[in-house]
Amino acid sequence: MVNLPNIITFTRLCAVPVTVWLVLRAQFVAAFWLFVAAGVSDAVDGWLARRRGPTPVGMALDPVADKLLMVSMYVTLVAMHRLADWLAILVVFREIVILGGILVLAVTGHKVAIRPLLVSKLNTVLQILLVAVTLALAATGWHWPTVMQGLVWAVAASTLISGSAYVWAGARVR
Repeated sequence: MVNLPNIITFTRLCAVPVTVWLVLRAQFVAAFWLFVAAGVSDAVDGWLARRRGPTPVGMALDPVADKLLMVSMYVTLVAMHRLADWLAILVVFREIVILGGILVLAVTGHKVAIRPLLVSKLNTVLQILLVAVTLALAATGWHWPTVMQGLVWAVAASTLISGSAYVWAGARVR
């Protein structure tokens, strides 16, 4: 179904390769603003979808756009030596485990209700904040090692906790 929230989500999806390209070209100011716009668009399309009622297309497309943006940014920022490789591996592995769990449950005939957990929402906020701060620091040339280290460890901890919570929830499905 074509509606405004789905158009916004599709636009965010299309912003992923552009944002990656900007980072790879070390155009960090533009990458920062496009990333921020993508984050704002996620909030706007979510708000609109809640007001107008979600569509099956939107319910499928929105998490895909979110995951592709985050995974792409973490991998790209590692390639540009802006984030630690172990952190990107952890973030990507969590996404693979969650997606794999959903597929296993679906294939084994279990109804899969995808509802974000509170800890997952916190994890998403921290992941977005880390990418935004990393891009902002790269754009300005500033260095905030204490802030960066705190964000990295907060993202790592929330990634582990939320990934474990999804595994636990999936293991309890009957």
